[in-house]
Amino acid sequence: MTIIPQRITICNMTTNLSSLPRHFKNEVITTARLPYDTRNKLIILSKAKNKTKSEIIIEALEMYYGKEENDLDSYTLGLPFFGKYGSGMGDLSVTYKKRFGEYLSERQNSY
Repeated sequence: MTIIPQRITICNMTTNLSSLPRHFKNEVITTARLPYDTRNKLIILSKAKNKTKSEIIIEALEMYYGKEENDLDSYTLGLPFFGKYGSGMGDLSVTYKKRFGEYLSERQNSY
């Protein structure tokens, strides 16, 4: 006896991009393997919400990405930007009060 896994495959398809309408040109077709119960829930939800399965999957992935971004700390999110734009003045954190005072006095003297 052969045991067949209870999964269904959504097939990948390729097409000529020039034959697609303009709003489809930025989209890529991707394959996903879903268990039957997940597929059935997806079909039921798509009918209940009057949306395509793709729209529901895209919304679910966007919510997942948002959750993952929130789970990252601010240091990890800012890491690519740290040190990217330097002023060349290495003492800014030490002399900020003096610089700010000079800025305020210049503003007051300009009136």
